[in-house]
Amino acid sequence: MGATFFSAAIQDRVRKRLERKEKTYEVTQLMKERRSEEYEALEEVFDRPTLMTVYDLMNRGEIGDIFGAIKAGKESKLYWGRKPTGEELAIKIYLTGSAEFRKGMLTYITGDPRFKRVKRNPRSLIYTWAKKEFRNLNEAYRARVRVPRPYYVQNNVLLMEFIGKDGVSAPLLREAELKNPERVYPRLLLYVKRLYREAKLVHGDLSEYNVMTWKGEPVIFDISQAVSIEHPNSDQFLNRDLENLNRYFKELGVNVLATQEAHRRVTGARALR
Repeated sequence: MGATFFSAAIQDRVRKRLERKEKTYEVTQLMKERRSEEYEALEEVFDRPTLMTVYDLMNRGEIGDIFGAIKAGKESKLYWGRKPTGEELAIKIYLTGSAEFRKGMLTYITGDPRFKRVKRNPRSLIYTWAKKEFRNLNEAYRARVRVPRPYYVQNNVLLMEFIGKDGVSAPLLREAELKNPERVYPRLLLYVKRLYREAKLVHGDLSEYNVMTWKGEPVIFDISQAVSIEHPNSDQFLNRDLENLNRYFKELGVNVLATQEAHRRVTGARALR
């Protein structure tokens, strides 16, 4: 019995090792096939684990093609791509080498009951941050908040709905010429309320820089830092979000609610209309 179990264990280890080698070979071959300016640019920017994640997602049919970068920041780069079906895709790749970014993210992870036993090594933190944004997007989407629909996350790569058309992103709220800001303001307050009451989340960094306008409607994005309403700083973050919205729409001539009243409507029993 012991000898049989020992033999089976060895066979299992050998099988897994062969599977890993086979997978690595397949990804390597795919990397060779996908030579273009876009893919060469990827290889210049990202480390090998990130590239292996991207090519694995391509190998498994989650990504069909990757085109140029459409947004670059301290924490991530956003690429335009397509699924194998041709549907447009936003590919967000979190940078694993940004020490300043890693330090800042702890404020939004520590105290969030959804993420308790988080490893503090750099790569684990970035992977947790990507999973956090994916989960936040899912919870917001289910709460009927207009956000990019999330598709998949693996390591530090997040796949989601592309907001725009043919690789051209929808304009930011601060860039758009709003024909009717009086309609957009209450819509965003409604989304903040749904986020709070149904998704049990506070965005934490909401402003005209984290909202796009598409087909006449606001779309909230960059939701990785959103925290549970049980986070010790959630009330402070919510007030900041409301103050940012009030400041921006007041500049556009909208008759905004006092921050205290907006806070009461978001968190209390009174419905927004």
